Amino acid sequence: MGENGDMRTRVAILGSTGSIGTQAIEVVSEHRDRFCVTALAAGGSDPGLLARQAIDLDVPLVAVARASAVQDVQLALYAEAQRRGWSEGDHRIPRILAGPDAATRVAAEPADVVLNGMTGAVGLLPTLAALESGATLALANKESLIIGGELVTSAAGPGQLVPVDSEHSALAQALRGERIEDVARLVVTASGGPFRGRSRADLADVTPEQASAHPTWDMGPVITINSATLVNKGLEVIEAHLLFGIGYDRIDVVVHPGSVVHSMVEFVDGSTIAQASPPDMRLPIALGLAWPERLPGVARPCTWDTAATWEFAPLDEQVFPAVAVARRAGAFGRTAPAVYNAANEVCVDAFVAGDLDFLGIVDTVAAVVDEHLADRDAATAELTLDGVLEADAWARRRVTTHLESR
Repeated sequence: MGENGDMRTRVAILGSTGSIGTQAIEVVSEHRDRFCVTALAAGGSDPGLLARQAIDLDVPLVAVARASAVQDVQLALYAEAQRRGWSEGDHRIPRILAGPDAATRVAAEPADVVLNGMTGAVGLLPTLAALESGATLALANKESLIIGGELVTSAAGPGQLVPVDSEHSALAQALRGERIEDVARLVVTASGGPFRGRSRADLADVTPEQASAHPTWDMGPVITINSATLVNKGLEVIEAHLLFGIGYDRIDVVVHPGSVVHSMVEFVDGSTIAQASPPDMRLPIALGLAWPERLPGVARPCTWDTAATWEFAPLDEQVFPAVAVARRAGAFGRTAPAVYNAANEVCVDAFVAGDLDFLGIVDTVAAVVDEHLADRDAATAELTLDGVLEADAWARRRVTTHLESR
């Protein structure tokens, strides 16, 4: 409940200026009678957009990860207020938090729902803070679940963790009302990215611009490149295992270029339930905010009055080995998924900077993961937050060493 008896759902949005965050704000803005935004957190690279979001939604608290961005955000807030003709004292200018822990502090503030739309491993501490606060966590930051593993799942109460990835939202919808013991397998769909059907040799000279052109989804730069390498699908396999408790041997990946069927659940009696809708992230975002309820008119539905076909094909793991590497890391467990994710984050940055070729991304990730799996201490270490952070840092150092030796 908000201030003064306001019965609307209180929402904090982490990563508000990114792809997930901006679409979440679209959903909230179209349902102002249902939601109020209590806080926004962002990196600080786009102070003008953050200021417009805060003023539009009358948000009392904003946070930026870069302390150097505070003055820019403050100036942008006053400029936006002036542009709208506000007089001093007539309207609320939000309080600003700053620093690497700012998003974590926001996640711990009173809210009914925390939407974690951050990118990368930096989302782990905010995820844990949101769960500890008792808020429902609408999780788009898959990396925090993947690297945190049981640290995250054990911190979540029943129904507290709601997936926002379109694939896992689809699985959650298909599983509603079903018994988990009746599940034969989960089928995670993949568009195949911009290089579907290519040979490994075809990918030798791929540029960052080519890898950033996704055929069906409009996403942030990191996740788009992850979709081109299929690392993103590897992360989603680990995420599906952690969310639904299904073994890796019962989680399949199938290529579906149209991105209309977002994932499927096959049951022991031979039936399969699929969730279908045109590709639009506002639908799983809205479900994450309102779960288990649905909001009307969030996205357009499939049209059934025109002829259409849906194509499915097996994943070519020889050309795209990232899913197989993720399975090895996920089956090993403990800090191996953190190593997989951290190594990939550094490799993607190196690829964008021109310091690593496209095929080298997954090749390097695989080399670092295999090195970690060969460590006897890693096989017996208890999963702790410090251990996850140490494994993350180790993987980043190892990738740097691999890059320097290339």
